[in-house]
Amino acid sequence: MRPKKILGQNFLIDRNIQRKIILNCDLNKDDLILEIGPGRGEITQLIAKSNARVYAVEIDEDLCRLLKDKFINFKNVVIIKADILKLNIKRYFSFLPGRLKVIGNIPYYISTPILEHLIKYNDKIDFIFLTLQKEFAKRIVAKPGSKEYGSFSCFIQYYTEPKVIFDIKKTCFYPVPKVDSTFLRLIMKRKRPLDRKQEKKLFKIIRIAFSQRRKMLKNTLREFFPLDKLNTFFEKYNLSYSIRPEDVSIEDFINLIKLA
Repeated sequence: MRPKKILGQNFLIDRNIQRKIILNCDLNKDDLILEIGPGRGEITQLIAKSNARVYAVEIDEDLCRLLKDKFINFKNVVIIKADILKLNIKRYFSFLPGRLKVIGNIPYYISTPILEHLIKYNDKIDFIFLTLQKEFAKRIVAKPGSKEYGSFSCFIQYYTEPKVIFDIKKTCFYPVPKVDSTFLRLIMKRKRPLDRKQEKKLFKIIRIAFSQRRKMLKNTLREFFPLDKLNTFFEKYNLSYSIRPEDVSIEDFINLIKLA
């Protein structure tokens, strides 16, 4: 089965890396796994051997046929032909009593929408393990003050605790992509400090701030917050009045919304 360029398919063919991924997912027989893009089923097979139950979502009809034949005798493997971006995870898996672990080697070009889609179901997902483009993973885990830090870093870090587990050389894939990859773990946060209305305001402020990242934060925020609120914010959290968005942590943005 040859990978299809139109679907952004790059099969992970290095068996040592495949095993290393499974080892770091810390699987057990009680786990409920949502696998995104199982490809030819190498990772799927390793998950199945752990006795975890795996629901493998694959958009490619040809691969689905291959996978259904391959796992016909596995009672703990279910192949689902679907586009993960159109799958209502909460509704589809409503029959499952527990929360999901997500594992996936996903196409680089839809990494952002897949992550945003998964985060919508933070009440149904516990862990996310993804193979991502290395530079993209750097943005996700970036800290304030780094060139990679931005609004997407804040978004992901608000909902999850992301961590780089290990990097993967591009030669571990077929066909060989132009860039190296990273295996990333994201732990979904069960509790968040803001309500939904506050969250909406938080991300609006963050987007606006980073759209003018070289501008001082106080100047960007003047049209959204009274001057006395801004002064209180900078003084209470010991922040410089000349600080720029790229140096402001997600925790500081949250504190700003709480004061508003």
